[in-house]
Amino acid sequence: MSQKVLSGSRNVAIVGPYSSGKTSLLESLLSVTGAVSRKGKVNDGNTVGDDSPEARNRQMSVEVNAASTEYGGIRFTFVDCPGSVELQQETFNALVGVDAAIVVCEPDPGKVLTLSPLFQFLDTWEIPHLVWLNKMDRATGNFSEVLEALKNVSSRPVIPHQYPIRQNHELVGFIDLVSEQAYHYHPGAPADPVPLPESLQAEEQAARVEMLETLADFDDHLLEELLEEIEPPQEEIVQDLKLELGADLIVPVFFGNALEDYGVRPLLEALVREAPEPVVTCERRGLDCESAQETLVQVMKTFFTPQGGKLSLVRVWQGLLTDGEALNGERMGGIYELKGQQQISLSQAEAGSIVAIARLEKAQTGDVLSTLGAAPAIELPKAERLDPVYALAIAPEKRSDEVKLSGALTKLLEEDPSLQWEQHGDTHEVILWGQGDVHLGLAMERLARKYNLSMSTHLPKVQYKETIRQTKEEIRGRYKHQTGGHGQFGDVFLTIKPLPPGSGFTFSDKIVGGVVPKQYIPSVEHGVREYLSHGPLGFPVVDVAVTLTNGSYHNVDSSDQAFKQAARIAMQAGMPACSPTLLEPITAVEISVPTHFTSNVLKLITGRRGQILGYEGKPDWPGWDLVSGHIPQAEMQTLILELRSLTMGVGFFRWNYDHLQPVPEKLTEQILATTGQG
Repeated sequence: MSQKVLSGSRNVAIVGPYSSGKTSLLESLLSVTGAVSRKGKVNDGNTVGDDSPEARNRQMSVEVNAASTEYGGIRFTFVDCPGSVELQQETFNALVGVDAAIVVCEPDPGKVLTLSPLFQFLDTWEIPHLVWLNKMDRATGNFSEVLEALKNVSSRPVIPHQYPIRQNHELVGFIDLVSEQAYHYHPGAPADPVPLPESLQAEEQAARVEMLETLADFDDHLLEELLEEIEPPQEEIVQDLKLELGADLIVPVFFGNALEDYGVRPLLEALVREAPEPVVTCERRGLDCESAQETLVQVMKTFFTPQGGKLSLVRVWQGLLTDGEALNGERMGGIYELKGQQQISLSQAEAGSIVAIARLEKAQTGDVLSTLGAAPAIELPKAERLDPVYALAIAPEKRSDEVKLSGALTKLLEEDPSLQWEQHGDTHEVILWGQGDVHLGLAMERLARKYNLSMSTHLPKVQYKETIRQTKEEIRGRYKHQTGGHGQFGDVFLTIKPLPPGSGFTFSDKIVGGVVPKQYIPSVEHGVREYLSHGPLGFPVVDVAVTLTNGSYHNVDSSDQAFKQAARIAMQAGMPACSPTLLEPITAVEISVPTHFTSNVLKLITGRRGQILGYEGKPDWPGWDLVSGHIPQAEMQTLILELRSLTMGVGFFRWNYDHLQPVPEKLTEQILATTGQG
């Protein structure tokens, strides 16, 4: 394989909603720059991005894909990110390591709302970003309407960088608002310069003035020129665009059609001129790109490949990375430039590069690695792990596969940190948590393909508990068993009474005169606890006090086991008479939604037996509300699916366990009939 040195790299993420055309844009960028000899199509399953079987089958991005190319003397690494809201952890992890982002969306004002969470993340992290309106040839609305919709979801000023030229409602070209030069599109070829249409001069001027006035908000000299009606030089406008974009102060808007390569070359040229260099990104993170004392890299994504094993996609933040070095004391297995699944061996990678490193077995996504032999003292920020909102109970279809499930899940979670798993103590189910049914469906497909683990799945059992409402005193439990030799004898009297909610379980004794010897009292408690793990309704019992009040023993036949059995017998006799009642877990939920969906969310909560606690404007999210409520866990299992359906996919929530609450009587009967308990 060829050996070469990367230098002058610039890293750009391609992000946006599902089906907006991100992978098609990546393919067009690679084709226009000569990185691929034949341009692929998503529908044909032959693109550089979306090259995994899961992505091909679904015709959607399911994980980060990186591809490097050259244009205008710059080495670009484009990082194509999934658009599904269920896979946004992948996107967030990748965005932390790039210099800029292209936000791809369709020119439909009604769909722009889906960009809200993405814009929020970009602005919170101060990641420079521009918008590229794909499928502009299909736009039915007015360009100004799309711009207005973008302004409503962005906390940064959105400004046009181009203006569309249409003939008979068809997109035929664009006007560059910096140079005021008009261009005519040609499929698969560069656009030709043409005279600016007279019919568009007024609209073009209005759009250009909007761009310049916004830039003047950050440049006093430009403001003076505009006030004095002096035409600013193009170089000054480009410099302002570069400075303001690099500081994440503005969001320029471009457009085109990736399938025909419309607008892709102007986009690349703008990235060369205006996107920030790696040194700007390093400074924003408080690092010194040029430092020779320590090489620092951060893991953006972890892959497990069938042939090469573990592969870590990293951003080189500082210093020079050389093949054969050790990171955090672990020797690397090679440095690679990626072009989808293709790996090109490198001898070195400079600060600002995004490359893949082989066989760093200890490195995890988000980790910062150093060449100085140990974990570096500096901690670089990493994307917060998303809270899980959807779960499935999983089990191997073959019982013999249970042994290797744990190891496979560990690797699966390394690749996708937004997955979590647990083995629940009450239900004994292995539960896999994630961001939705598509997300967990992909996890099941990967378990089958990569680890030969075919899984069966179902919604997890609800962790019901039970308690009692009445007290019963002097409940006797007597165990007597005679076989050859020593027999078994234990005799106890118990008082069982309810405790206030949240009290748990208490055990005490009032034994006097040694009627139950002290050495057997712990066995009585053990027997009581064993019974309470499976009460009269079939569920763990909580908020109960049990007191040992009396009993008797035999000098020869009494034993720990006999008194444990006597306690269980007493509990079996007494608990059904204590008016047992079923309890269900209640969660505290905070749902975030755009304001015009709030009324739908209030109905959603009450429709799921929930209690609305209130709602208010969501801090730092203009036009969004935060709705608080209590919802039974049984009603939470598919909440995220309905919430996304009601809110164009953008609504989300945080939740945590809050308390236990009695189940309504009619529902109790249904639950016991379904579970076969009681």
